[in-house]
Amino acid sequence: MINYIILGVLVILIILVIILIFKVKDRDTDNLDMLERLNRFEVNINKELNDNFIKMNENMESKLNNINDKVHERIDQNFEKTNKTFISVLERLSKIDEAQKKIDGLTNNIVNLEGILTDKKTRGIFGEVNLNNILYNVFGEGNDRLFKIQYHLPNDTIADSVVFAPEPLGMIAIDSKFPLENYRLMVDKKKSDDIRNNAYKQFKIDVKKHIDAISSKYIIDGVTSNQAIMFIPAEAIFAEINAYHEDIINYAYKKRVWLTSPTTLISTLSMIMMIYQNMERDKYTSIIHEELNKLGIEFTRFKDRFDKLSKSIQTVNKDVESFQVTTDKIKKKFDSISNVEIKNDHLLMDDIDESI
Repeated sequence: MINYIILGVLVILIILVIILIFKVKDRDTDNLDMLERLNRFEVNINKELNDNFIKMNENMESKLNNINDKVHERIDQNFEKTNKTFISVLERLSKIDEAQKKIDGLTNNIVNLEGILTDKKTRGIFGEVNLNNILYNVFGEGNDRLFKIQYHLPNDTIADSVVFAPEPLGMIAIDSKFPLENYRLMVDKKKSDDIRNNAYKQFKIDVKKHIDAISSKYIIDGVTSNQAIMFIPAEAIFAEINAYHEDIINYAYKKRVWLTSPTTLISTLSMIMMIYQNMERDKYTSIIHEELNKLGIEFTRFKDRFDKLSKSIQTVNKDVESFQVTTDKIKKKFDSISNVEIKNDHLLMDDIDESI
């Protein structure tokens, strides 16, 4: 019994050993399959990695080429813009250089003008030229019917210019005055207060002297208007007088002298020119009205004659209608004669006579 048990245990052990041996073999076989699979996986992985690397390389190369092209394009565009900007800068620098030359020339002109204005004689010529230009611009050059320059008056004085204004103004003398020296001292803040105050007083005296001279020389009873014009070529001096020297304005008013600057003189002369134009327009309006009245008279005569002619035509028309009636009657008689047998010639003639 014990032997059978031992034998059974041995058989079981043998069977277990055999099973273990088979399991070990199966494991070896599985390991070999696993190795083969790993090898194939490695090959596939290597192939896919290689393909992906090639594709990635190609994509990177393509993108780098696109980036390179865009960079070149941007560089070209920026270079073109920079070139245009540079050319524009050069042009502007050229214009600035020209402007600088003009400024230098203007500076020289200002220096020359300063030299002109410091001399009384040349300053007077400057004022006269300015006055003449204004007259030419408003009235037209050579319009002697409206103005004359350097006009000789009966009292042996010469006005810079005269304007032949419509009545009742008449001939108005214009004289240019340029009180500059004391004005420049008066407004120069670098000067001391004493110098400026003395220049202020002297400026008033100078302007009033000019007003007196114009009033005494260029207002002549029966020859000129009872007023004259003092032309001040500098707007600044005219503005100074109007703003801060009311006594000078009142003095000029009493002396019947108008103070004008280039701007106000243009306005005054333009107003005179407008009055002339309105007078010419009124003159031609009266001529047109007169001619229209004459035309009305002639039209009345035409109407009367036409009415007479119409009446004559109506009379003739009535005579024509009567003649037409007689003609119709005669025709009817002829028609009856052609249709009826004539029996008595004398009777026919009597009928015709009665019809006529």
